[in-house]
Amino acid sequence: MEKYKIYLGPYTKEVSSQLKLGKIRIFDTTLREGEQTPGVAFRLEEKLTIAQRLDELGVNTIEAGFPSSSEGELHSVKSVARLGLKAEICGLARTVKEDVDACLKADLSCIHTFIGTSPWHLKYKLGISEEEAIKRAVETVEYIKDHGCTCEFSCEDATRTPFDFLVKIYKSVEEAGADRINVPDTVGVMNPEAMKSLISRLREQLKIVISVHCHNDLGLATANSLAAAVAGANQIQVTVNGLGERAGHASLEQVVVGLEVLYGGSTNIKKELITEVSRLVEKYSLIYNPPNYPIVGRNAFAHRSGIHVHGVIEEPACYEPFDPSVVGQTRRIVFGKHTGKHGVKTFLEQLGMKVSEEQLTKIVMKIRELGEAKKTLMDEDVFAIAESVIGGIPDREKAITLKELIVVTGSNVTPTASVTIEAGGKELRAAAIGVGPVDASAKAIEKAIGAIGQYTLDEYKIEAITGGTDSLASVEISIKDKFSNRFRAKAVDDDIVIASVGALIDAINKAMFYEKLKSLKQQS
Repeated sequence: MEKYKIYLGPYTKEVSSQLKLGKIRIFDTTLREGEQTPGVAFRLEEKLTIAQRLDELGVNTIEAGFPSSSEGELHSVKSVARLGLKAEICGLARTVKEDVDACLKADLSCIHTFIGTSPWHLKYKLGISEEEAIKRAVETVEYIKDHGCTCEFSCEDATRTPFDFLVKIYKSVEEAGADRINVPDTVGVMNPEAMKSLISRLREQLKIVISVHCHNDLGLATANSLAAAVAGANQIQVTVNGLGERAGHASLEQVVVGLEVLYGGSTNIKKELITEVSRLVEKYSLIYNPPNYPIVGRNAFAHRSGIHVHGVIEEPACYEPFDPSVVGQTRRIVFGKHTGKHGVKTFLEQLGMKVSEEQLTKIVMKIRELGEAKKTLMDEDVFAIAESVIGGIPDREKAITLKELIVVTGSNVTPTASVTIEAGGKELRAAAIGVGPVDASAKAIEKAIGAIGQYTLDEYKIEAITGGTDSLASVEISIKDKFSNRFRAKAVDDDIVIASVGALIDAINKAMFYEKLKSLKQQS
């Protein structure tokens, strides 16, 4: 644990050392449960990308969807199954033959089948008896196993199902050949003590893998999942960023870090990729985590108070539970109206930027001025202020230079741009089409530098600053890197395309210079 720079207290260490958790399987259902989040719909190419990144992350099972729900869903699930990933690819099916057949048609190696078992589900949703529910469950499990697939079985609303019946149906499917049973807290009404008790009692009755699926209606999905692991659950179902029905689901980030950092357990997850995968799912789902979201939130490792900043600069353990690099995050210093010279000077020195006393005063005054206007300034903003006060990035530090830009456009012509960029003494060439000349140029640049940097256009503003058709155009651009750091640039030209490309190149150079300084800081 020590190699990960985790700063636990004696009480947590003492308890976690006594638990001796085994390896926990991570069953990710972002593509199924996560897509049930109101307003979320992943395109096929997005699903494939998410599946590939989840596989790289190290999840054991990817629940790719519900194949019987539509032809489009069947096609997308089948496409995921054909990627040839290391992870087990699973599909959801009700306890009906047609649903299982749809999963088989999707070429899945695992089928997750379920039936409601609580009094509410049996009486109002299904209109069947307990005996009929057991009969359907057993027949479906046997049908799945007859086709050579791994079978996971769930009692929907298990945590509101009488225990005797719960054991009876789980034992029945175990005898029928089920490989895993799943215990869903479908409406999120469990507390950690109740979950620990339930899983402990089920563990005494069952031999096969026990999984849990916790909803977050009362904010306890992660706590309940961890309690289940302590009680003997071998698998936890999760979604990236806690996406899911209603208030969401147990989040992959919190469950994995909780298991490994606080409980001494282990998973196959490469924790350093967690933030990157979280950002990808944010981008595709259009559901963005609040800044104070644990572990992967923008403020999760951000420090603002003067006391905190001083402490974390001297020794990160003062105000951090573990080093942000453990989950692929970065430490951020937040500046504002109370920022002093010492904090700014220390920050800039850590980046390797040397400023005179006069320049430092100007930088601090600008930070305070923006702070008074209720602007929140992150470290990359202070870097940008310092860079503007100093007079821009030195030419020798510019990572890329535009050597040539050719744009073709017209009323009956698809806008096309080709660029030649110099980077590290080499010339990079690329061409692209777009909805307009600026879009085509930006895409060509992105294509050319693909091997050395990936950035997302965050803002684009254009303004005519003189009158007439030959007016000068002022273009302001903001780009984001993979950690959501923003870099802004401005350019003026009588050609809108040239101004836009100039601003974009300038913003990319700022981002690359910042990354270089951060890298040098970490190496030192």
